[in-house]
Amino acid sequence: MKILVACEYSGIVRDEFLKKGHDAISCDILPCESEYYTKSDRHYQGDVMDILNDDWDMMIAHPPCTHLSVSGARWFTSGHKPMYLREEAIEFVRTLMEADIEKICIENPVSVISSYIRKSDQTINPYQFGHKEYKRTCLWLKNLPKLVETDNVKEETDKLPVSEKNRIWYMGSGKGKERSKFYKGIAKAMAEQWG
Repeated sequence: MKILVACEYSGIVRDEFLKKGHDAISCDILPCESEYYTKSDRHYQGDVMDILNDDWDMMIAHPPCTHLSVSGARWFTSGHKPMYLREEAIEFVRTLMEADIEKICIENPVSVISSYIRKSDQTINPYQFGHKEYKRTCLWLKNLPKLVETDNVKEETDKLPVSEKNRIWYMGSGKGKERSKFYKGIAKAMAEQWG
């Protein structure tokens, strides 16, 4: 399949599909930081709108959650952030969801997408895919089945200190880029189950 992994600079999801033999390309405004495939023909650095209509069979998109996440909603209601930023982010997600691509997955943490556009089809956690960590992640799916967990380590995760199992909340400010990195276990499940 010809697969677009939108808003991904890490190459984590793209690399798993490449390993399965698919024609996968990541796209982000940031340069690719993949540890496997660094060739420029596997990453488009630029606006995803430039290549959105290039006859993809599947798209997995990770729109930036900065203005979408429920955890940041207080910045809009308190007036610290102008509401147009959220509106632009929602419109970007809507454009991705409505793209003329047969199979689509939009991935985001718990966000306002569910209230502004539609409820997610599935909510998953990294611990269901071998990562000893909590991070509720929503999936909005089009013509794709729900992901089936591959390695549930919840029992071990629950025994960890709070700062480890909820690692992303203990990173401190300025760690948005690190927080946004996707989990290899989930990426591998996507490639195996959807590829």
